[in-house]
Amino acid sequence: MAMGPVQVLVIGYGEDAAFKGEALAELKKLRDADIVRVIDLLVVHKNADGSIDKVEISDTDELNELGAIAGALIGFGAAGEEGALAGAEAGVEAMAEGSMFDEQQVWYIADAIPEGMTAAIAVLEHHWAIPLRNAIMKSGGVALADEWIHPRDLVALGLEAAE
Repeated sequence: MAMGPVQVLVIGYGEDAAFKGEALAELKKLRDADIVRVIDLLVVHKNADGSIDKVEISDTDELNELGAIAGALIGFGAAGEEGALAGAEAGVEAMAEGSMFDEQQVWYIADAIPEGMTAAIAVLEHHWAIPLRNAIMKSGGVALADEWIHPRDLVALGLEAAE
């Protein structure tokens, strides 16, 4: 199975955030349309007293598959075909807990955000990119650069040009 590019998206919400489910509903639409695969989703809220609340939505099958593919790719790079098999097994084992995030990482996230803030971390695989990448490779193309340009980057360019 081909693997698309994986993105770790971290979103912060302040105390005044109104959670009505719009972002989660949109993410579900993208997943249902097979545009992205939601590998893991973690939401951490830091309370005024410093304690944290967390919600994690993980799909064990998705995590195992990602672990196997990522492990096989790393293993192949390290030791060829033999390494790919060992890497796949190690990747599945690494995801055996059913989460990409351990308690230490959750607390690291909580320490990084101020009290009253919520952080949402989504690990997404971009399925839409697989056919495009395959077509580029089939025609002999090679990626020379791969960067995301966000609207704020364009605004920053405009501000820089204005100075």
